[in-house]
Amino acid sequence: MSVRKAIQDVTDRIAARSEQSRRAYLERIDNARDSGVRRATLSCGNLAHGFAACAPSDKAKLAGTTAPNLGIVTSYNDMLSAHQPYATYPDLIKAAAREIGATAQVAGGVPAMCDGVTQGQPGMDLSLFSRDVIAMATAIALSHNMFDAAVYLGICDKIVPGLLIGALTFGHLPGVFVPAGPMPSGLPNDEKARVRQLYMEGKVGRAELLEAEAKSYHSPGTCTFYGTANSNQMLMEIMGLHLPGASFVNPGTPLRDALTREATRRALSLTAGGNAYTPIGHIVDEKAIVNAMVGLHATGGSTNHTLHLVAIAAAAGLAITWEDMSDLSDAVPLLARVYPNGMADVNHFHAAGGMGFLIAQLLEGGYLHEDVKTVWGTGLSGYTVEARLIEEALEFEPSPAVSGNPKVLASVTEPFQASGGLKLLRGNLGSSVIKISAVKPEHRLVEAPARVFHSQQGLQDAFKAGELDGDVVVVVRFQGPRAVGMPELHKLTPALGVLQDRGHKVALLTDGRMSGASGKVPAAIHMTPEGADGGAISKIRDGDIIRLDAEAGILQFVGDESEFLSRSPATEDLSAEHYGMGRELFAGFRNLVSPAGSGASVFG
Repeated sequence: MSVRKAIQDVTDRIAARSEQSRRAYLERIDNARDSGVRRATLSCGNLAHGFAACAPSDKAKLAGTTAPNLGIVTSYNDMLSAHQPYATYPDLIKAAAREIGATAQVAGGVPAMCDGVTQGQPGMDLSLFSRDVIAMATAIALSHNMFDAAVYLGICDKIVPGLLIGALTFGHLPGVFVPAGPMPSGLPNDEKARVRQLYMEGKVGRAELLEAEAKSYHSPGTCTFYGTANSNQMLMEIMGLHLPGASFVNPGTPLRDALTREATRRALSLTAGGNAYTPIGHIVDEKAIVNAMVGLHATGGSTNHTLHLVAIAAAAGLAITWEDMSDLSDAVPLLARVYPNGMADVNHFHAAGGMGFLIAQLLEGGYLHEDVKTVWGTGLSGYTVEARLIEEALEFEPSPAVSGNPKVLASVTEPFQASGGLKLLRGNLGSSVIKISAVKPEHRLVEAPARVFHSQQGLQDAFKAGELDGDVVVVVRFQGPRAVGMPELHKLTPALGVLQDRGHKVALLTDGRMSGASGKVPAAIHMTPEGADGGAISKIRDGDIIRLDAEAGILQFVGDESEFLSRSPATEDLSAEHYGMGRELFAGFRNLVSPAGSGASVFG
């Protein structure tokens, strides 16, 4: 299968741009492979420490040199719904490994925080940095040199990107990502949003709001809206790092367990000791990264991945840019309508045909590279299937030829729109990204006076005081990675939504994040350079006219540009935001972090 010229052009320029860094990366992981993951290279004392707690039968296998050992890196905790199902996975994985004469050990755990819990709280300032902490924790888990392959148990916002960055530093090891799945559908997402907005307007109280939230987030599993967590799962499958059809099977079901057992067998079949050696560093190449970006656009996925994919690619020796993403967005049709880009949730998406149908459509249209390596041992056409449990046996059947719900999942010949869900904005204010798939066309152009805030609370106070009663571009600055760690700013959403519903032209401009829950109000986010670096966002004053044109990709100050650029940047004393809830521990991260366009990474 050949891909369209627009897709191939972006792939080729990534490969050319990354030629030296990719070659150096491949040489490193090939050298690591040649050095071998050989427990025999460990001293007797090393090895004895490594299997001291194992059962006698596992000790006997680990003492030898032929039986493969699988490392389990887990993000389990029982506070967060998405990660609670992982409690039972290690025993399931160990049993599946023993059935084929192998062993498995929990190599280590990584932290897993939830932006839903920390939203609007000081702890949110640690959220983005947690990705790089997770990457480092993954490296520590695998550093014992006891493992021939690994499985990675993670699902939510920063956890999967962090695990993948860490896994790529051990790129000579095969690796399979193992999801836990979404919770069953609860209160419809549009009803939850309606109650949030009523609460913001003072029309319902906290009891009604909490009841609605609890009905939405009600059981083990991932939140069902199409935010970063579920965008992660789409990415892992379209990059060939999941088993086919694994992304959106609910937790606690026989099919979910069967997929986990099969993921164990697949990981162990890919080791250097066999005939199908497939290290993760060879899977994640420029074609896989382009496939990931295509999937993101085709589904209207999370804006967080404009950061994460840059950082993931860099870990594999690949350099991608927001321009690459924007050019692909112009070329890729939108095929999914999942909240906040529609009323359906991921369970409805899965029932309509899910990932198998989506991948089949994108392949048919020439939007994906089929000739890639995957953990399934096929090209990407091996992912145009659905996982089924038939008489207790795991089977993979062809995905449906027709969408089960064209209002949720469209065909490539009748897309929801001709271009994807993300857009790069550029102008005299710098560079920014916007998620436009959830923004109605009539709201994609806003030219209005600015109102400047340095916190979410400042905006909320002004809204409650009735100070925002006309067209406005709300500017919330000093929220970037160097300033405070680039928190998500979803507490802004209800107020801005109310203003838009009142008939005003409304937009948001910020150097912070909004992520996969970016909704109906146009939001120019990840503004680079950020305010703390003296970027143009720090020169905006109340009343300045700002033009945001999402269709044309324009974001600019309207007026005397030379006068605007000559202004001294505003400053803000952020010292109070650097202490409490552990934020003082991340001073080094704030000093090291790269700009948003470079992935907001502390790894350079």
